[in-house]
Amino acid sequence: MSVPVPQLIKKLMQMGVFATINQRVDPDTAVLVAHDLGFNLEVQAMHMEAELAVETQEKPENLKPRSPVVTIMGHVDHGKTSLLDNIRHANVAAGEAGGITQHIGAYKVKTPKGEIVFLDTPGHEAFTAMRARGAKATDIVVLVVSAADGVMPQTIEALDHAKAAGVPIVVAVNKIDLPTANPQKIRQELSQHGLLSEEWGGKHIFVDVSAKKRINLEKLLEMLLLQAEVMELKANPDRPGVGVVLEARLDPKRGAVATVLIQNGTAKVGSPFVAGLGYGKIKAMVNDHGDRLQAAGPSTPIEVMGFSGDLPQAGDTFNIVSSERQAREIAEKRGLMHREESLAHKKHMSLVGLKAQAGGGKAKNLAIVLKADVQGSLQAIKDSLEKLSNSEIQVQVIHAGTGNLNESDVLLANASDAVVMLFHVTQEPRAQEIAARNELEIRQYEIIYDLIADVKAAMEGLLEPEIVEVVVGKAEVRELFNARGTKVAGCMVVDGKVTRSGAVSVYRGTQKVGEGKIASLKRFKDDVSSVEKGLDCGILIDGFQDFQKGDRFDVIVKEKRTRRLEAAK
Repeated sequence: MSVPVPQLIKKLMQMGVFATINQRVDPDTAVLVAHDLGFNLEVQAMHMEAELAVETQEKPENLKPRSPVVTIMGHVDHGKTSLLDNIRHANVAAGEAGGITQHIGAYKVKTPKGEIVFLDTPGHEAFTAMRARGAKATDIVVLVVSAADGVMPQTIEALDHAKAAGVPIVVAVNKIDLPTANPQKIRQELSQHGLLSEEWGGKHIFVDVSAKKRINLEKLLEMLLLQAEVMELKANPDRPGVGVVLEARLDPKRGAVATVLIQNGTAKVGSPFVAGLGYGKIKAMVNDHGDRLQAAGPSTPIEVMGFSGDLPQAGDTFNIVSSERQAREIAEKRGLMHREESLAHKKHMSLVGLKAQAGGGKAKNLAIVLKADVQGSLQAIKDSLEKLSNSEIQVQVIHAGTGNLNESDVLLANASDAVVMLFHVTQEPRAQEIAARNELEIRQYEIIYDLIADVKAAMEGLLEPEIVEVVVGKAEVRELFNARGTKVAGCMVVDGKVTRSGAVSVYRGTQKVGEGKIASLKRFKDDVSSVEKGLDCGILIDGFQDFQKGDRFDVIVKEKRTRRLEAAK
């Protein structure tokens, strides 16, 4: 475009995008910048990626009906596994010794009226992790709820995950054989969460079942096929196969193996393929009964052998390509882009620069995952937040729950590009780790009005800089000295650095025993401004003298951070 680089960077900064000279920008931003500079930009797919686009327009006459793909979700101990096992074993051919011989994480079940594919995921975390990677593998979700225990927190979580993915939900009310079972109570409780059964005038199918006593399992399968019929699921079996990777692992005997669900087209033995950063030639395909297949059509789960290069990840697209050379080139190109992207930062939706992200005058969604300590506060905050919606930005609480932030909440926020807000609760370590890795914005509040005010201010584009406390160093007390009537701690800096301007929190084991400000910091006899890791120093604390040998000092410095689009951490 013959535009000087500084001018281009300045233009991006005005839009709230802080990019360096060699950083990739997303296509929408590139189009807007080019338009501002008087150019019309047409974004082409990356080299050879266009040929692999899954959304290729199929001619209606080539499409044939395909089996539905079903994921079973629900609370722990509500009978998901026993339901799946009983459906599966009911359909194992009588002559097949030992039942299912392969555990491949997906099963094709034959019924008199058609076939259904069940995905055996370990829970909604896997379902959401796949959705975060852009793979829509599931057509229908079966929500299993125990008629004896009722709706539980994880039931609501699973429901929110399914709703966020926009997948039809069929409810299986399990354990109806128990004396304490109350199926009507389940319908009532779920109606409060927007799931109204057909017999109550709603549009959701509810089936009362007992996995153990095998009551109504055929009816459940029938209803799933009925739901699938309404959805008119179709695919073209005559094109090269396209699917999604459900899981991949290194098998000690067979090498790299991936479970793949073919969604469109047909995969044949000997065909070259590419999946994520991996590629290869199909050496063998095995179905859930352990039978070797020569070809696999739409809605067929298979185990694929013949991988070269990296293992794919769950949710990666699996494509049959024309030649092994093309497969290798695409995988290498993706590997290069993957390395570039891992160095650049993926920016999630954040309160920071919300105006810039919702630019272009179009209404945008600010999705929020909300966790609070008690139900009363949760409902009050949820109602207040949803009232803030305006013509430009819709505030939508996609999941609200009580208790600490867990891994499942973070995965949902990541997949749905949501901001996480915590009120009087903390984060579990695993959740914190995943959030940091994905650069999700997590905000903790003690006062409801602050939380509401922050969202309101973000929507008006008026956020003030935030002051954060950062632990810059840790020191361990090795010796105690008396100097002019005061107690000095002889310390070894074990992490980071100790600075004289910092405040100190004193820990004995895991217990915090006191805090104060650093009044004096000495190295030998000299006053110093900071002491690095691995060095000894003398620390005099103003406001706390009751430290002992073995105590740990956490040195805290307050930092003022300007809230920019890229600083959403």
